[in-house]
Amino acid sequence: MRVSRVTVLGLFFAAAFFVATAGAARAQIAGEFDPPPGNCCLPSQAQSLANQLQDWNQLGRYHKDNQKLLAAAPERGRVVFMGDSITDMWKLEQSFPGKPYVNRGIGGQTTPQMLARMYPDVIRLRPAAVVIFAGTNDIARNTGPTTLGMIQDNFRAMAELAKAHGIKIVLCSVTPVSDYSRWPQTAARPPADILRVNGWLKEYAAEIGAEYVDYHAALADDKGFLKDGFSMDGLHPNEKGYALMAPLVEAAIEKALRQTAGGR
Repeated sequence: MRVSRVTVLGLFFAAAFFVATAGAARAQIAGEFDPPPGNCCLPSQAQSLANQLQDWNQLGRYHKDNQKLLAAAPERGRVVFMGDSITDMWKLEQSFPGKPYVNRGIGGQTTPQMLARMYPDVIRLRPAAVVIFAGTNDIARNTGPTTLGMIQDNFRAMAELAKAHGIKIVLCSVTPVSDYSRWPQTAARPPADILRVNGWLKEYAAEIGAEYVDYHAALADDKGFLKDGFSMDGLHPNEKGYALMAPLVEAAIEKALRQTAGGR
């Protein structure tokens, strides 16, 4: 559905008012007229923003793909990979040829967004197991400030939903980041915060009987950074990184499925 021009203009002026009032405390008479560069395409940008706000959790990203899967009989041993861009960019068909693995990663997402996607993108697909790989964007505040407790609650909610529907759970550690590339990552994702989230995830997995995949231990160097040569930007794994991760999660999935009496 297309948003009306009135709505778009309203969003634009609301944003402009916010920016103006946010800077009011610093306002002074300018010595020279030197405003930031204008953009030729404000109406289209406002329309894009309005469209995105209609589906903040991006439930529409996989809607058609889900409908196709639902129209067919569920595959035995289906596994859904729920995650952010690291999952989104993972070519599962290459890492796990012939496996009924379904990618439901969306770049930039945080745990509250993934929680909203649990029913349409995971539970309704009737998988035998779900791989939950999240947290780095929460630390980076992609959807605003968040506490460790809030992140934990979102993981708990996703895990409890999966468990209530007989879906085996594989929890994955947050991967390390580095400053080795031209895009330093540790300021937005402090290694100490990553370790805090991972420490809790490991304990929680043991508490609920879920499998835990320690990507961090496999990918971190002696400084706790993402190993040089395993990423192009210090955040997302490259082919070498995924090649290191694949057997770790595959082993965890197989172990989880062995616990499922008769499969699914």
